Amino acid sequence: MNPNLSKLQPYPFEKLTKLKAAASIITDLPHIALSIGEPKHESPSFVKQAMIDNLDKLAKYPTTKGLPELREAIANWCQTRFHLPKLDADTQVLPVNGTREAIFSFAQAMIAPGKDALITSPNPFYQIYEGAAYLAGAQPHYLPCLEENGFKPDFKAVSAKVWQDTQILFICSPGNPTGAVINMEELKHLIALADEYDFILASDECYSEIYVDSARPPVGLLEACQQLGRDDYRRCVVFHSLSKRSNLPGLRSGFVAGDAQLMGQFFQYRTYHGCAMSIPNQLASIVAWGDEEHVQENRRLYSQKFKAVLEILSPVMDVSQSDASFYLWAKTPINEEEFTQRLFAEQQVTVLPGSYLSRTIDGINPGVNRIRLALVAEVDECIEAAHRIRNLVESL
Repeated sequence: MNPNLSKLQPYPFEKLTKLKAAASIITDLPHIALSIGEPKHESPSFVKQAMIDNLDKLAKYPTTKGLPELREAIANWCQTRFHLPKLDADTQVLPVNGTREAIFSFAQAMIAPGKDALITSPNPFYQIYEGAAYLAGAQPHYLPCLEENGFKPDFKAVSAKVWQDTQILFICSPGNPTGAVINMEELKHLIALADEYDFILASDECYSEIYVDSARPPVGLLEACQQLGRDDYRRCVVFHSLSKRSNLPGLRSGFVAGDAQLMGQFFQYRTYHGCAMSIPNQLASIVAWGDEEHVQENRRLYSQKFKAVLEILSPVMDVSQSDASFYLWAKTPINEEEFTQRLFAEQQVTVLPGSYLSRTIDGINPGVNRIRLALVAEVDECIEAAHRIRNLVESL
C-alpha cells in the first residue's frame, strides 16, 4: 500500500455528509443544494446532438493525444479568448478528461520526489492540489488568501526558501472558493519568479468564462506570457474545462496547454496512464468550444442570480460580489460548521463550511467563519435559498 495514502484527509463532501447526518431536521421545506459546484443550467442541445450523432464511434479506441480537429478547435478558442498567436495544436495542446484528472496526473508526471519537494498552492484551495502533492512524493505548501489581500495569496511575502523548494505553483484564477482574479501584473510577477527559481507555474482557469463585467473578462496565464513576448510559454501551463463554461460536468472534457516541452513529457506519461477521451465526447467538445452564444447566456443567468441573492443577503451578512466564478464567500455570524448544520436542519439549505476547503497554518485558517455558496441552482431556487439563509441569520 502506498504510505502516502494515509496523508489524505477526508474529501470536503465526506465531512459535509457527516455534519448533516448529525443534524436534527425540524422543517419540511424542500431541500436546496448550494454546496457542490455542479452547474444545473441546461447543457447545450447541439452538444448532446453531436454525441448522439457519433455514438457509432464508441467502437474505436481514442488516441491519447486526441483528434487533430479537437486540438485545432481548442487552439482557435485560446487564440480568440486570450489574444494569442495560434498555439501549435500538435505540441502545445492536449485534451484531457476534465481538469480534476489532469491536475492530479500532471503533478505525478512533473514532480521529482524528495523531502524538500513542494507543491505550493492557495489556501483555501481545490483539494486535488493537496492530494496530488502527497501522492507525487511532495509536500503541499499553503499560501493564505485573506480578505486584506483581496482573497489572493500575497506572493511577495513568500520566502526565497519556499520558492527554491517549489516544483509546481498551482494558482486558481478565478479562485475556488473566493472568486478572486489574479491580475495581469501579478501573473507577470509569478512568471518572473518561475524563471528565477525554476518552477512550473500551473494555472487552473476552469472558472474563467463566468464573470459579471462583460468588458473585463479574467486574464489568463498564457495571455500574460504573450504580453511578455514568450510565445514558447516556458514553464507555464493552463487547465481549462467545459464543465463550468458550457454546463457539461458529466462530459469530462477539458484541456491542458502551454510549454511544449512540459506538454511532451505530460503526453508521454499519459500514454502509460491510459486516459483518453472517447471519440463521441471529443466531437461534442469541438462544437462546444466553437460556440459562444450559450456561454453568454450562461453568464447572464449567473449575473441575475448574483444580483438577486446579494440584494437579499447583503443587509444581514458580510458578503459581496466575487470577481468571477459562481461562488459567494460569505462570512458567518457564528462558527461555520454550526451555521451550516443549523441551516440544513432549520432551513433545508446545504452550503459548504469554508474550513473544509482550507488548512490551519501558523494558527490561521482562512476558511473559519466562512461558507461557500455555489449559485448553481435555478434562479428561483437561489432566491428562495437566500431568503432562508437570511431567516437563519436574523434568528441568531
